[in-house]
Amino acid sequence: MRTTTLGGSTVPVSKLALGCAALGNLFHPVSDEAAHATVDAAWDAGIRTFDTAPHYGLGLSERRLGAALRGRPRDTYTLSTKVGRLLVPNPDGGAGDDLAHRFAVPSTHRRVWDFSADGVLRSLESSLERLGLDRIDVALLHDPDNHADQALREAYPALERLRAEGVVGAIGIGMNQSALPARFLRETDIDVVLLAGRYTLLEQDGLTDLLPEAAARGRSVVIGGVFNSGLLTAPRPGATYDYAPAPQPVLDRALRLLAVAGRHGVPLRAAALRFPFGHPAVASVLTGARSPQEVRDTVEQLRRPIPQALWDELRAEELLTPGTPVPVATPPKEPS
Repeated sequence: MRTTTLGGSTVPVSKLALGCAALGNLFHPVSDEAAHATVDAAWDAGIRTFDTAPHYGLGLSERRLGAALRGRPRDTYTLSTKVGRLLVPNPDGGAGDDLAHRFAVPSTHRRVWDFSADGVLRSLESSLERLGLDRIDVALLHDPDNHADQALREAYPALERLRAEGVVGAIGIGMNQSALPARFLRETDIDVVLLAGRYTLLEQDGLTDLLPEAAARGRSVVIGGVFNSGLLTAPRPGATYDYAPAPQPVLDRALRLLAVAGRHGVPLRAAALRFPFGHPAVASVLTGARSPQEVRDTVEQLRRPIPQALWDELRAEELLTPGTPVPVATPPKEPS
């Protein structure tokens, strides 16, 4: 699988990356065996970039990912995790669950927002312990929506020092909005933005500010949430968008996308996976999986031929923002 490097760093990322929120029991439990098999399937498919966070299952995702990667040569893959939420023991000892945060795990810990320099160091130290690994390749500020000033004044300089010391290879920010990451691109020297859900076949908000800024500065963007919380895998009433039932106008737009893709014989999820690669700032697409079958399906969809006529019709139907770049089309395979 093709790789590239992030921004001005030397950290490589594979074209497709595995997002590991599901390994933290996102919405539903996943067994240890299934989690390990999912990582193995990603490895067998050529995926060499893995993303996790303390937030995912109160550390469960980090523990499972570290265990699954522990036998792999450390220089052969890239691992990213995040800072901004410290995990502290829950006074009730885990009597409840964490489903309020969408994770099916006991509430043994609670999350405390902390974008201080000390919080960054404590978070990364705890992540390394849970991962059982000797280093983290990419450290991302995680969802500092309501903590922008502290993240800029305290957390970012701490990450910059860690990068200068070689403790981490690349630094950045991960969010599901584009405005604040664009500000970080203007005001800091981050290498990468992980943008979730805001540059997809369904909506292209990131094209107004973040993506042009990244391209102009030679920085990289990793696109997550390409299926918009599952809506673009199977648009239908009750399908989720931003982890809630899709509003009718959003569902209607997704159904129009589905119809266009169908007219060209392309599964909608295949077009959704390929779409972000049309922009030159996009280095990788990050997708989640909870089983080997989901990994294999994602890889298969990414490899599907997509004709130029599909992108042309999406433009003609005004389903893409004007000026949106599209991938180089791959013609349909000739019958054998």
